Amino acid sequence: MENETQHGLARIRSSYGKFSDKEKKIADYILNNPETIIHHTINQVSDELGVAESTVFRFCKRIGFKGYQALKIALAAEIVTPIKDIHDKINDGDSISTVSEKVFRSNIKTLESTLQIVDGTTITEAVNVILKARKIDFFGCGGSAVVALDAYHKFIRSGLVVNAQLESHMQLMAASQLTKDDVAVVISHSGTTKDTLDVLQVLKENEVKTISITNFAKSPLTKSSDVPLYTVAEETDFRSEAFSSRIAQLSIIDALYTNVMMAKEKEGNKALQNMRKAMALKRL
Repeated sequence: MENETQHGLARIRSSYGKFSDKEKKIADYILNNPETIIHHTINQVSDELGVAESTVFRFCKRIGFKGYQALKIALAAEIVTPIKDIHDKINDGDSISTVSEKVFRSNIKTLESTLQIVDGTTITEAVNVILKARKIDFFGCGGSAVVALDAYHKFIRSGLVVNAQLESHMQLMAASQLTKDDVAVVISHSGTTKDTLDVLQVLKENEVKTISITNFAKSPLTKSSDVPLYTVAEETDFRSEAFSSRIAQLSIIDALYTNVMMAKEKEGNKALQNMRKAMALKRL
């Protein structure tokens, strides 16, 4: 997980759907009054909300901080050097140009928020796992299947043995053939999609090393994967969180691919040149 002095508000927003009613009450208060939190003690917050101090403390732990003080430090850093809120609402009178700009800015915000929680150590671990694998399979359902296919499209250039199946039955079949010498990259925004979790169960039974890419929240997928990678996305007027997170998922795949290719050096360059030579046949 990234340094605790970064992006407390994003952690709260991305995990919001998983909170209990009491946790949502605390989350709403923090999101609406971040400046107040900085100057309040945990006792003052608990009194204001009518909850126990221990409940506030557990909430801080739930979103990845050591305690209330660590959360205050994170919020202070965000407020002193705020990230401009470019997650603009789309209005009825907006022109096509304005709507287009807001979509771009929303994507930029998603990437910036995700970058804040990218953990270099975990990325390094994921790259090393991929480099040591006999075979790499990419899994995703629905919109995440598109990301899995993009990952396959990139990594097939690396010279590594890679695969991606988009149909759920084929995914289970593919997962059943992997071993402890392989790695599976499992992509799911929610981390709760049944088809994806069914694949994960087969992978775990076969002792396959797993890398997950999912939204920054506790989910069955993140709890069970060996190397969890996270995205942060917010819902907009016309796009769900899952739509917004896709560009962040693609960027994480890009980061993994680029690091793998740099690590493979001459071998990777040779595979890439072979691919380019073969694809030249498709051009006039």
